[in-house]
Amino acid sequence: MNEASRQGGLAKKAMTANSLRKVWRLAMENKARAALLLVLVLAAGCLHAAPAQVSLVHKHAPLFARKDLSGKPVALRAYRGKVVLLNFWATWCGPCLVELPRFAAWQKQYGPDGLQVIAVSMDDGPSPVRALVRKLELDFPVVMGDEKLGLKYGGVLGLPVTYLIDRNGTVRARIEGASDLNVMESKIRKLLAQR
Repeated sequence: MNEASRQGGLAKKAMTANSLRKVWRLAMENKARAALLLVLVLAAGCLHAAPAQVSLVHKHAPLFARKDLSGKPVALRAYRGKVVLLNFWATWCGPCLVELPRFAAWQKQYGPDGLQVIAVSMDDGPSPVRALVRKLELDFPVVMGDEKLGLKYGGVLGLPVTYLIDRNGTVRARIEGASDLNVMESKIRKLLAQR
């Protein structure tokens, strides 16, 4: 190999290395820009989609009226004088599927003492909800929820979310996510004992 050929090969390698560095630098700049754009888009979406959560504890529970899965009206106001366990859930939510049978047992056990369970499904449609209600043999009102009702209750961004409402219609607890059901049952007993 002569000197000119060798120099040409080195120049080609240097050019290739320089080109690769330029391409890498542009990719990193674009990656940084893309990452920044993604962060800004997500932040803007979060600001729009998730308003500041307002605590409802120690405030009157927002009233609502819906029809249950069989078409019967369910109005929160009608349960004044009872302790209400208001549960936001969905058929695809694992912890929800653990809680619902326990809520059904509490309805049977504590219903005569004044407990009323109301379940608000946040599923997109009633078909899977009806099937699950039949399978679990739930004997308390189940209504379909939506974003509007979720926002009334301070923003239901994850499931399950359970509210314990006293006999006067005041929210006494908000329980988010999978919870210790024994602790929840203890809170229900305390609310039932208050007259």
